[in-house]
Amino acid sequence: MRAATVLLVLFALAGCGAVQVEPPTPQGEAAAACERLHGLLPQRLDGVDRGTSTPESPYVTVWGEGEIAVRCGVPRPARMAPTDQLQEINGVGWFADPERPTLFTAVADPAYVEVTIAGTHVAASVLADLSGPVGEVSAQPR
Repeated sequence: MRAATVLLVLFALAGCGAVQVEPPTPQGEAAAACERLHGLLPQRLDGVDRGTSTPESPYVTVWGEGEIAVRCGVPRPARMAPTDQLQEINGVGWFADPERPTLFTAVADPAYVEVTIAGTHVAASVLADLSGPVGEVSAQPR
């Protein structure tokens, strides 16, 4: 019986590759844009495959074991001042959080898109790959 219990625990752990990510709660146009973005995001990003997150949400996408995470429909970054310069990549403006060097937010209408990138990845490359899909769901002219 003990061996069966150990096997069940091992199988349960093997299936627990989901990364804990708190999903945002966008409304209206932002929610629709985020749902569309979820389907446009790549299956493989900067050498890692899409993973799973918990709780499951159409507003969260992760790659690897959470090495890269996208949260769509987040609020405007609190640290972003009206005078801050955005880094434009492929027509999308990105705000780099000065206190969290792994956190970037696409300033797009109708939804802000937050990206967390582990230091093992080149942020500019990841943001370039994500700018295409983010730009597709943005209401801003490209």
